[in-house]
Amino acid sequence: MNRQIRRLGVAMMVLYGAIFVQLNLVQVLRADDYNAHPANTRAVVRDFNRPRGVIQSADGAVLAQSEPTEGRFEYQRVYPEGPLFSQVTGFFSFTFGNDGVERTYNDHLAGHRIPLRTRNLVDLLLDDVRTANVTLTIPRSVQEAAAAALGERRGAVVAVDTRTGAVLALYSWPTYDPNVLSNNDQAAARAARELLLADENRPLALRAFRERYFPGSTFKVVTAAAGIESGQVSRDQPVYPPASEYVPPLTTRPIRNYGGGTCGGNLLDIMRVSCNTAFAQMAVDVGADAMTGAAEAFGFNERPPLDLPAVAASRFPDAGFFDQNTPLLAQAGIGQNEVQATPLQLALVAAGIANNGIVMTPHVMAEIRDDQGELVERFQPQPWRQAVPPDAAAVIRDSMIEVVARGTGTGMQLPGMLVAGKTGTAQIGSDPPRSHAWIMGFAPADAPRVAVAVLVEGAPGVGDITGGRVAAPIARAVLEAALAATADAEPAPGGSGQ
Repeated sequence: MNRQIRRLGVAMMVLYGAIFVQLNLVQVLRADDYNAHPANTRAVVRDFNRPRGVIQSADGAVLAQSEPTEGRFEYQRVYPEGPLFSQVTGFFSFTFGNDGVERTYNDHLAGHRIPLRTRNLVDLLLDDVRTANVTLTIPRSVQEAAAAALGERRGAVVAVDTRTGAVLALYSWPTYDPNVLSNNDQAAARAARELLLADENRPLALRAFRERYFPGSTFKVVTAAAGIESGQVSRDQPVYPPASEYVPPLTTRPIRNYGGGTCGGNLLDIMRVSCNTAFAQMAVDVGADAMTGAAEAFGFNERPPLDLPAVAASRFPDAGFFDQNTPLLAQAGIGQNEVQATPLQLALVAAGIANNGIVMTPHVMAEIRDDQGELVERFQPQPWRQAVPPDAAAVIRDSMIEVVARGTGTGMQLPGMLVAGKTGTAQIGSDPPRSHAWIMGFAPADAPRVAVAVLVEGAPGVGDITGGRVAAPIARAVLEAALAATADAEPAPGGSGQ
C-alpha cells in the first residue's frame, strides 16, 4: 500500500513538474512569439482599449494622441497635423497595423517597456497604465516650410543637422492623412486605403527615404571624393582640357555636356559648371574599385540607420559590374545608368562633406519621457560613416561653394551667408523633355549646421540648370527655416561638432 502511495506521489510530482515547465515555456520563453503571432488579437485589442503616449514635434506641436471614443474600442488615435507629419509619425490602425514612429517606438508609446510599468513597488500592486511620450527632432516650423516650398509638385525634401544627424525636415508630396487609415471603423479605413493605393501619384510611396532615383550630377560630389582619395585629383590638378564630348574606352558613343557646351579646368571649375565630360573621364581614370569604395564610404549599398521602418538602401554597382564596361563606369561617374539614391542619402552625403567627412547617424527621435515627465531615453549622436578625410572634405566643400556662388546653384544663395551646394538632373526620356531636378547642399558653409536635399520629379528641362531653377529655391526656403530653428541649439553630447 505504501509503495502504491509513493508511486502515486512521484507521478503527481512529475505531472506538476511538467505543468510548471509548460507554464514557464508559455509565459516566459515563448511569450514574445505568442504575443506577436498574427492569430493573437488580444494584445492588439488591449492596446486600443488603453491610452497611448503622445508624439510631438521638436517645438511642441502635438502630432499624434489618443482620444476617448465610443464603439468597439475605448480610444481612437488622432493626428492633429494631418498629412504634414504623416510620413514620419505613420499611423496606428487596428486594420493595417502601424508604421513610422508609431511602429518604431510602439513599446514606449503603449507602455510595454518594463521601466514604465514597474518603476516602484506601488506600480507592481496597482493596475496603473503607464505610457511614454516621444519628442521628435523635427520642428513643425521647418516641416511646414518644406511642405510650403515643395507645394503640389511630386518630390521630397530632407534636412538634417550636420553635427548630430538629427532630422529637421522629412517631407514628400503627395502625402496622405493618417487619420483615415487609423479610423476605428474598419470598413471606412479599408475604403480610404483603397483610394490611396489607386492614386497614380502614389501618396503612400514615402519618396524621402523609401524611393530611389537616378541622382544625376549631384553624384559628382562622390566622384570627386573618389578622385581625391585615389590621389589622382586635388584642388588644382589635373586641369581637364576644354571639351564638348568625352568618348570612354570600348565605345564610340560620346558623353556630352548639356546643350553641347564646352568645359574643363580644375576641380573647382568643373564642379561649378557641372562638367559632364570631365567627371566622366575622372570616373574612368580612378577606376571602378575607387568609385565603388567612395560610394560605399558615404553609405551607398547599405540602409541608412534612420529610426523609421523600411528605409531604402541607395545603390552603386559592385566594381566587378564594370569589368570590360568602361562606358557604364563613365556614366556612373555623372550619376546615370545603374546609380540610384534616395533623397535621404543625398542629404547625408552633403552632411558628411559639411561635417569634416563624418556622416552622423540620422534619427527622428530626440527624447522619450514617461507620463510623469521623467526622462526614459535620449538619442545620443554618433558617427555612422567616415566618408572622407577632413582635408578631402574641405576641398569638396570649396568646390560646392563655387556652385552656389557663381555656378549652377545660385538660386540657393542666402543673404550674407556662404552656402555650398550641387545641382543635378536625371532625364526620364519624355517628350517634351523632362527630368528629375535635384539639389543638395549645406549652410553656413564656413560653419555648417544644416544640410538639405531636394528632389522634384519630372520638372521641365534636362540640364543642370533645371535643378538650379526648380529645386534650389525650395532648398533655400528650407535652409532659412532650419537655420532659424537651430540658431540657439548646441550639438548634443556625443556629436562631432566642428
